[in-house]
Amino acid sequence: MVKNLFISAISQEEKDENKGSVEFQIVSFTNKIRRLTSHLKSHRKDYLSQRGLRKILGKRQRLLSYLAKKNRVRYKELISRLDIRESKTR
Repeated sequence: MVKNLFISAISQEEKDENKGSVEFQIVSFTNKIRRLTSHLKSHRKDYLSQRGLRKILGKRQRLLSYLAKKNRVRYKELISRLDIRESKTR
């Protein structure tokens, strides 16, 4: 399953210790986003799921911008590990 592949991006010890860390939250949001996008490919008119996807994307974007401001090195490492695009700076 897709979820297991991306959760393994964070080691098991880190996952047990830091479930509230920014990196863990971004990884879990990324898993939800990938699951929802695969769901929406087959259910195009599921508008409630589309709304949920947009909300999760916003939450992940806010967490990514927070991490980029606080620690740029961890941000770059996480972006490359999860294979997602870097956010546009405003």
